[in-house]
Amino acid sequence: MKDVEHDLIATAQPYWETEATIVRRFFQSKPTREDHIFWLKAQLWKELHPVDGYFTGLQIELNNLAASFPEIDKTIGRHRYHSLLEQLTQEFNHYVLMADVLEYLLGHAVSAEDTSQLPQEKKLGDIRRAYANSGSAVDKAAVLVTEGGGARMFREGRQLKGSQFERMIARAMEIVYQDEKNHYKEAAREAARAVQTKQDLAQMKKAVHEVSLQRVYMRNEMFKAPLTSDEIKSCLASHMHRVID
Repeated sequence: MKDVEHDLIATAQPYWETEATIVRRFFQSKPTREDHIFWLKAQLWKELHPVDGYFTGLQIELNNLAASFPEIDKTIGRHRYHSLLEQLTQEFNHYVLMADVLEYLLGHAVSAEDTSQLPQEKKLGDIRRAYANSGSAVDKAAVLVTEGGGARMFREGRQLKGSQFERMIARAMEIVYQDEKNHYKEAAREAARAVQTKQDLAQMKKAVHEVSLQRVYMRNEMFKAPLTSDEIKSCLASHMHRVID
C-alpha cells in the first residue's frame, strides 16, 4: 500500500511543482495592484466552491452538519462530528484570510461580486465532477489526490517579504500552508485503499494526470500566464520522476 501511495504522489508532484513555478514567477514579476486583485478574486471563488464529490460548498456542508446534529453518537460518532466541524471552520478561515487581503487592496468591504470563476477553473470543475461522479471509486479517489495541488501555491506565497501587503499575503499563506501541507499524504493514503489491481492503479494515475494538468492551466490563468505553453511542458518534464517532500 505504501508503494501505491508513493506512486500516486510521484504522479501528481510534477504538476504541483509546476504550479509552484507559476506562483513564484508571478510574485517575482512585480505584479500590479490589478494583477493581485485578479488572482485574489479567483482564489476566493475557489475557497467557497471546493471540489465536487468530497466537499460540496460551505453552505451545503454547514446545512448537512446542522441537520445531522441529533444523530451524534447514534449514526455519527462525536469524534467524527467534531472533526467535520473543525474542517468547516478551517476551510472558512481560509476564505476569511484571503478576503481580508483583497479587502485591504480594494479599500472597501468584500462582497459576493468580488469572487470570480475563470474559464480554466470552470473546465477544471467539469473534469473533476466527471471523475468524482462517474460511479467509479477509483476515479473518485483520483480526484482527492489532486485536490489542493500539494499546497504548493501556499508554500511559495508564505515566503513573500517586503511591503505591508506582501507580508499580509505571506501571513495568510503561512496559515493555509500549515493547515494543508500534509493533506496530499492523507489523500494518497485514502486513495490507495481504492486500488485493488494494476489496472486500478493505471486508471487512477491517468485521472490524476488529466486533472493535475488542468490544474496547471487553471493556476497559470489565475496568475496572468507567467509561463508559456512551452515553458509549462518544459517545467513538467524537468520534474518528472522526481519526488520532493
